[in-house]
Amino acid sequence: MGKKKEFVIALAGNANVGKSVIFNQLTASHQIIGNWPGKTIERKEGYLIYKGYKIKVIDLPGIYSFSTYSEEELIARNFILEEKPDFVINVVDAVNLERNLFFTLQLIELNVNLIIALNQMDLLEKTGLTINIDKLQNILGVPIVPTIAIENKGIDKLIEKCIEIYEKDIKVKPFEIKYGKEVEERIKVLLDQLPENSSYPKRWLAIKLLENDEDVLKRFKDEKIISKAKNLAQELENIHGEPISLILTQEKYNLSNKITREVLIKKEKKFNFSNYFDKFLLHPFFGYIILLILLFLIFYSIFGIGSIISDFLDTIFEKIKTILLNLPISNLSKKIFVDGILDGVIGGLSVALPYLIPFYILLSLLEDSGYLARMAFFTDSFMHFIGLHGKAFFPLMLGFGCNVPAVLGSRILETKKQKFLTATLATLVPCSARTIVILGLVGVFLGFKYVLIVYIIDILIIFIVGKIFSLLVPGKSYGLIMEMPPLRKPSLKIVLRQSWFRIKDFIYFAFPIIIFGGFLLQILSLTNILNYFVNLISPFFTKFLGLPPLTSIPLIFGILRKELTLLMLFSLFGTEKVTSFMTPKQIIIYSIVTLFYFPCIATFAVLRREIGLLNALLITIFEIIFAILMGGLLNFIL
Repeated sequence: MGKKKEFVIALAGNANVGKSVIFNQLTASHQIIGNWPGKTIERKEGYLIYKGYKIKVIDLPGIYSFSTYSEEELIARNFILEEKPDFVINVVDAVNLERNLFFTLQLIELNVNLIIALNQMDLLEKTGLTINIDKLQNILGVPIVPTIAIENKGIDKLIEKCIEIYEKDIKVKPFEIKYGKEVEERIKVLLDQLPENSSYPKRWLAIKLLENDEDVLKRFKDEKIISKAKNLAQELENIHGEPISLILTQEKYNLSNKITREVLIKKEKKFNFSNYFDKFLLHPFFGYIILLILLFLIFYSIFGIGSIISDFLDTIFEKIKTILLNLPISNLSKKIFVDGILDGVIGGLSVALPYLIPFYILLSLLEDSGYLARMAFFTDSFMHFIGLHGKAFFPLMLGFGCNVPAVLGSRILETKKQKFLTATLATLVPCSARTIVILGLVGVFLGFKYVLIVYIIDILIIFIVGKIFSLLVPGKSYGLIMEMPPLRKPSLKIVLRQSWFRIKDFIYFAFPIIIFGGFLLQILSLTNILNYFVNLISPFFTKFLGLPPLTSIPLIFGILRKELTLLMLFSLFGTEKVTSFMTPKQIIIYSIVTLFYFPCIATFAVLRREIGLLNALLITIFEIIFAILMGGLLNFIL
């Protein structure tokens, strides 16, 4: 019986080295990728069929060490140790070899079947450097495959290498990392006492016990050996005058530095466009000016492009609607299918998509080019005002696309307080669904000036709420040490694919609800049930918020997705001309209430998962009360 043609590969490495790109190339998946750190926050799975092999591929979160200081580090380490993949492909950024090797050395200590994908070789060449791959391979004792993942170069060779090793049934045997004499002597003492049948690699276990690794100490039950390890660690700290974790880390970094110096080769220096443009983009004064101009141009472009396409489609759909209304069918059918369902669908096609498509394309361009990381750099000082730092900008910026990944992205923050603040504020960021409401309602009927005002109000509220919460929420906040990825030319293929992936989510989720909701609303209207409900809440909506009572119905649908608060308006009132049933003041109030009154149901679900049910409920109640008070305040002052 032949060997089973199945094996498991885990992709491991630092953040922003191209793991997710390789994962997508291998599995034809659509995981969001971008030129900024911290995108993969939990492991992803996919499958590849190659030359008769069924290969399971796991994309682990990007991390810098296995020290278990963060959730991502624990996820990655526990997967490798407990689920024991057949291969670990360590994706190494060739541009930052020394720092990446620090993590490679930790993988070597785990005694796994290791293969290195030396990625971004093209960017390294542009810096006027190259790597002696044969020499690096000989030093580490690990197979190395150079790759340019974004261009799908070298990916097939990676899999070929895995299959070759798998078929020959051999195990990669990397070199053994040697520490200084004092450390090695104490590792040996522990090795002599450790049992042979441990589920962990024996030398790795000895090093982790010496390091006082919290997770290992919890799992390892032999108190006698733990006590011995602590005494040995104390001896080393007395000798070196530094904490044991720092002693071991320094030794690994020294080794990474030594190896890098041996294999890095200088070539003729080439023009580096990333360094050149960074002189302007990261300039302490002009950088902010460029940032503000760019943000203005982005939103103005979305509004300008969206308006042109929206007007064009609106004209076409109005003609189609007129033809349908003149068909010889019953008034009841016209009421349900034309005024109810069709108006909602037309709203989705002519109001939502024209703004959504340019928005997602521009967001993907920012992600893929690396400018998003520069935006985070500039917002660092603002973020400190609300107890966060520039790293929190990534999930918050991601919130402009969708609040769900933004809340999940809060995991890249270091402390519970920072995670809580980021997750909470992410629910207030105007996501693409809210952007549809702002542009499709405020922008179309009141103008771009009012769009800017609404965005400024939203951002001010985020800062005010952030400041108040940062003072009230107990816990610590730390500073920022962030990697600045090089600028690169965005890949059109990746930008379009990611944009389509995000737009598809809207089409597949929103349109069935629009069709069903439009049908349901007309049935409820025809049976007078809708009128009963509207009359019940009419005093509150009319007197306190100053809104037409019927607008309460789309707000209920908006719990599912925020854009439904606009699209169901069209179905409910049987027209896309909102000014025929709402005044400019009511449009502003309705938009502000929509922005804040409830994070959609999907956002609430991930919020509950990230910060707990009680906290998620408290935040939701706070936002509902806040939105109502804001709406009431605007009604009295406008």
